[in-house]
Amino acid sequence: MLTFSNIAGLLLAYLIGSIPSAVWVGITFYGIDVREYGSGNAGATNTFRVLGKKPGIAVLLMDILKGFLAVKVAYILGDYSSDSPEFIDFELALAVCGLMGHIFPVYVGFRGGKGVATMLGILIGVHPQAALVCAVVFLITLILSGYVSLSSMMSGIAFPVTIMVFYSTNSSINIFSLAVALLIIITHQKNLERILNNAETRVKWYPLWKS
Repeated sequence: MLTFSNIAGLLLAYLIGSIPSAVWVGITFYGIDVREYGSGNAGATNTFRVLGKKPGIAVLLMDILKGFLAVKVAYILGDYSSDSPEFIDFELALAVCGLMGHIFPVYVGFRGGKGVATMLGILIGVHPQAALVCAVVFLITLILSGYVSLSSMMSGIAFPVTIMVFYSTNSSINIFSLAVALLIIITHQKNLERILNNAETRVKWYPLWKS
């Protein structure tokens, strides 16, 4: 049963996830709304593409941080013991709210990013081992392919595989991990189409071994 504290926690997680790092950095320091350029997404990847390395790194770190903070709301407004199944379920609910906040941010007309960096922050907060595996998969795929979008999808697929190894007895987190993987793939459908048509942009330094 949801208590007032739980509901307040879910709302807070959404508001944290809604912080539009890319939009605020772009407009405040460059007078540019990154959603009007590049892929049109308010995320770290498009910030790198439109504004460059330094603002891209800043937005990446902020998006990771807000995902991490969203799930840690469970320690402040949760009514459960931290080692209970209910606590994990509440963390996952907070994760969903934080992720939805990033994708549909209330502060800037519900036009956000795809949630990959925020999802990494959530993983660090919920399961650091899975976060490490996903980060390694992302980097390996990026080095081999040069596609950020493909790397995001592959790391998303690695999430449920890793979770089922570490949390095979917890059905809630298994279902959550599968849902997140599906969401990441769905939000990257246009990128996948461009990859198949050889029209997707690769990172500038690809291939690394020839640069």
